[in-house]
Amino acid sequence: MMNILLTNDDGIYAPGLASLCTHLAAKNNVMVIAPDREQSAVGHGITLNEPLRTRKVSIPNAFEGYAVSGTPADCIKIGVLEILKTKPDLVISGINPGANVGVNINYSGTVAAAKEATLYGILAIAVSIHSRQVESYDEAAGFVAQLAQDVYARGLPFGTFLNVNIPNRPLAEIAGVQFSRLDMDFFPEYIDKRIDPRQRTYYWQGCDSLPQGKSIDIDGSALCEDFISITPIKCDQTDYDVLANMKDWKIITKILHEN
Repeated sequence: MMNILLTNDDGIYAPGLASLCTHLAAKNNVMVIAPDREQSAVGHGITLNEPLRTRKVSIPNAFEGYAVSGTPADCIKIGVLEILKTKPDLVISGINPGANVGVNINYSGTVAAAKEATLYGILAIAVSIHSRQVESYDEAAGFVAQLAQDVYARGLPFGTFLNVNIPNRPLAEIAGVQFSRLDMDFFPEYIDKRIDPRQRTYYWQGCDSLPQGKSIDIDGSALCEDFISITPIKCDQTDYDVLANMKDWKIITKILHEN
């Protein structure tokens, strides 16, 4: 039996969170600490210029947990440092409606919560479904519950967490599980410029759907081909190849001697 902390970036009332809790609570001790409102695309931001507030929330037929007036990363911090008596064995962030793949993981509050837990030395998984209109989270939550057992049994290296993206279809229609890497290409983006009734300009940011046609060893392409994509993500962003070569940067020594 594991002690599991659940969070998300869609807020404590999100159905994906409730479904995940229902599946995990049958065999584990589960605590929910999640934002009190939607915090999508806040990345790894934390709250410093105003106080964090928490309140107990009861979701009928689902769970009792804590709503936090902050970001997903805040939820992990306040959970580990204040609310929980001991560190959880595992943190799961999700289930998020909408894929979190490729470079877009840098903006995701869902992924940031898993990363924050990893920085505390806790096993962590971020989970998303490839659709904004999810009819049922049930089968995806069941898959994640099984994956959680495997992750707990096998472990992960310190500083590494899993980013999981699931097609929006029944498990019987899914092609399989693909262990994949991040796509480092930007999605096609655009800025939609508009004029409001007072003749002031405003903008909406947007991007097109996931690019298809690449190898399925890339996360977004695997997802588009109806595979569950699982990508191990490292918190250490150091480029060790460049670091090893920087000893040849004579210009640095030159600058120091000239000053």
